[in-house]
Amino acid sequence: MTAQTTTPVTVAPLPQHRFDQGALARWLAPILPEVRGGLEVTQFQGGMSNPTFLLTLSGGRRYVLRKKPPGKLLPKAHAIDRECRVMRALADSPVPVPAVAAYCDDPEVIGAEFFVMEHVDGRIIPAAAMGPLPRAERAPLALSLVDRLADLHLVDWRAAGLQDFGRPEGYLSRQTARWAAQYESAKAALPADFDYTQMDWLRDWLGEHSAVADESAIAHGDFRLGNMVVHPTEPRVIAVLDWELATIGHPLADLAYLCQHYHLPTDLPGVADMVANGLPPEQEILARYCDRTGRSGIPDWDVFLAFGCFRTACILQGVAARAAQGNASSASASAEADGWRARRLAETGAAIARRRDSARAEV
Repeated sequence: MTAQTTTPVTVAPLPQHRFDQGALARWLAPILPEVRGGLEVTQFQGGMSNPTFLLTLSGGRRYVLRKKPPGKLLPKAHAIDRECRVMRALADSPVPVPAVAAYCDDPEVIGAEFFVMEHVDGRIIPAAAMGPLPRAERAPLALSLVDRLADLHLVDWRAAGLQDFGRPEGYLSRQTARWAAQYESAKAALPADFDYTQMDWLRDWLGEHSAVADESAIAHGDFRLGNMVVHPTEPRVIAVLDWELATIGHPLADLAYLCQHYHLPTDLPGVADMVANGLPPEQEILARYCDRTGRSGIPDWDVFLAFGCFRTACILQGVAARAAQGNASSASASAEADGWRARRLAETGAAIARRRDSARAEV
């Protein structure tokens, strides 16, 4: 295990994401008086949709700032206000979230809406197969991840004040339509010769198969290891990050997204054989989730897996579009590479859908 693979990397703010640090300090001063003694700002590197910065105050205390990216944004994307709201709603729940210190909806302060939260010291492990971790820690951490997802889905979202945070009915069909619209919007910024055949086929298939039985829970929307803070020395999750896509939705969509790496081709960057790397088999993950949430089974699993691939493909399409426009949050974003990953995800989802169709035809 090396520091480079588990310690978040920060750099000087990228040119397209720089803002007036003095204006930020003046706005924060009534809330965090320590900021008057000085403020250092660096930017986290990675695939964050919303640019994310480490704020180090004069006394050494650290906070994290997340803001909307610059430029023309896709409709309903980069919902900083919703991210802040759900984290505050979960503050007294079993779900570990950083405490929100401040929220600013005035874009005149630093050029974009933003919020500031406490920094949680721990490890960030981007790889789903947990490569940096000792093998003995991988299965316990995988189960901790499942347990935190179950904790989230067991929260009474109405009692938490999230009655108007989303519509629980028809989640899968609405999400399919929403992400299809995002995907179409992103096309304009990308090369005209990209082949969207599998993406279009999967979109249409999901339109015909998304009438699953309704369930409602707080859905994180991007629940994966890379969005967790792991305890500095123990294999357990101590904070859940990146709530940009959170809504009231179907809990099995979150579960399918968490299990997506069990189904992805290994030619995709960051994908490896999960079981060969010491993680529990998918069936053990599903059994753990069912046990923690009191479920008797997982209906329409293939539909949720196919939807997860489609949605991830649409997200990657957006990343590729932002890279093409020059306002991506990560310096490593690439229109060509991320566009290819999006199409590869769509192919995977289409293959899952076709296998389901074939199995049902044989019955």
